[in-house]
Amino acid sequence: MSTYNRLNKDDAAVLLVDHQAGLLSLVRDIDPDRFKNNVLALADMAEYFELPTILTTSFEDGPNGPLVPELKAQFPHAPYIARPGQINAWDNEDFVQAVKATGKKQLIIAGVVTEVCVAFPALSALEEGYEVFVITDASGTFNAMTRDAAWQRMVAGGAQLMTWFGAACELHRDWRNDVEGLGALFSNHIPDYRNLITSYTTLTSKA
Repeated sequence: MSTYNRLNKDDAAVLLVDHQAGLLSLVRDIDPDRFKNNVLALADMAEYFELPTILTTSFEDGPNGPLVPELKAQFPHAPYIARPGQINAWDNEDFVQAVKATGKKQLIIAGVVTEVCVAFPALSALEEGYEVFVITDASGTFNAMTRDAAWQRMVAGGAQLMTWFGAACELHRDWRNDVEGLGALFSNHIPDYRNLITSYTTLTSKA
């Protein structure tokens, strides 16, 4: 019987792997604007829950390009590992040391492309005993076939697949912890949710 290993905001760190300008142009399994929104939503989630966040890039000087500027601006003090060539981030000593330095055992991972930049470090971390939660809608790749193959491989290795919205809800646990804060996070990235929160705030302001 499998157990329900839920995310715990006190034991989780976020790894943003290779969200680089050049690599983003390869993403075709999700609409580009929606994908960018999801990546920034995950970043906002990490900031909202004050989760240790690690940024890494691969071969910036080559075609992969620089890190998405919004992420660099949002986490100016986060560990930023520009890997000189290692394809698997886990093969880079500085990256692994940054992960270990968080002291967290749950790793929330997203990146580009899914079957390489996400799958390789996810499987490596699982092998070292970490719990891994892959944010599917903030990770992208060439097409549905390569995405599905990557998802299956990671699940077989023990990873859990989630969306940024599901991860945020699981981290928050109870609306009463902060209605306005969580509502703002959702409203900023989900237009339909903005309507819901607007309706709620209008009703409560009249009460």
